[in-house]
Amino acid sequence: MKNPILLLFPILLLFYSCGNSQSKTTVNQQTVTKGNIAQTQSELIFDHTKIFPDNTQLAFAFIENGTVTYYGVEKRNDTIFTITNRQNAFEIGSITKVFNATLLADFVLENKVQLDDPINPFYNFEFKNGQEITFKTLANHTSGLPRMPSNLDFDIGNQDPFSSYDVDKLEYYLTNEMELSFDEDGIYEYSNLGAGLLGHTLSKIGEKPLNQLFEERIFSKYNMPNSTIGSENVSTFLVKGQSPEGQPVQNWNLASLSGAGDLISTAEDLSKFVLAQFEDDNKTLALTRNVTHTMSDTSSIGLGWHMRKRPSGANWIWHNGGTGGYTSCMVMNKEKKNGVIVLSNVSALGDPMIHIDQLCFELMGAL
Repeated sequence: MKNPILLLFPILLLFYSCGNSQSKTTVNQQTVTKGNIAQTQSELIFDHTKIFPDNTQLAFAFIENGTVTYYGVEKRNDTIFTITNRQNAFEIGSITKVFNATLLADFVLENKVQLDDPINPFYNFEFKNGQEITFKTLANHTSGLPRMPSNLDFDIGNQDPFSSYDVDKLEYYLTNEMELSFDEDGIYEYSNLGAGLLGHTLSKIGEKPLNQLFEERIFSKYNMPNSTIGSENVSTFLVKGQSPEGQPVQNWNLASLSGAGDLISTAEDLSKFVLAQFEDDNKTLALTRNVTHTMSDTSSIGLGWHMRKRPSGANWIWHNGGTGGYTSCMVMNKEKKNGVIVLSNVSALGDPMIHIDQLCFELMGAL
């Protein structure tokens, strides 16, 4: 899915910290601020942002010992400016999978389902060859389902490549084309199809659209008013997604696979969700962070969340996401109550998107 594109621009650095002094102006209906972040952080942001095309915007949340600081940058005329964009909305792509898993954990604690239950009874037809799939394996990518369904023609030239993949096509896949590939104990194979199927199944169980379940059980609970599914439902400023070349692109609609990556959110909303992870008495969120599959000595997965063991022994919990016009990354350390969120309108379909992940983890290491 990545294009071998690397573009360099001559850029003037304008966002180093200057004590407590701030200068403000208005650009694109946003407040431009010469802000207060550490020089190490500003250098990392500059080093990774300088290759992005004009009109690229990044929103940051730095969480240190439970305290949140917001920061934002925008590139215009080959120059990087600081802006206030904590409430600007971006597609967050596969970070949606974490919210999928949170909804599943809610249902488990309410005894609606158990993690090891098969999803099959919630469908009025038999899956191909009678194959069974459990909720846990969908949430931790060990179901054996491929990354994409075989009857989805994913064309990166199509600005909205999932939009025609409706419920009929998903059910046709389950009954006629589904092939599971895994060993006796299950192996990790990242699957957008699996996460989409999980979200579709949870919607059937909850008897409501997935977005309504997210709103009632997650967004309202954690005071996330600017998070939603569907660009038409966004109530705040929606940053325009861009192609790898910096051209405006359509917002994605994942249709029946919505749970794989359809959410739109803000740095401010996501920071509230991360802060909630630090609450010891939150059983739903704790369940999503329990390790359910181990890939190596340093890498494991819970429900939705990935875990990475650092050389220092610290456990980083993370997820990233990408669509045709956006790339995002979120990482946290529960023990230290630290975290970093990076949202951007950098396309996930080109090589520059790797800089968002790298930047997020390097910023986390600098806290």
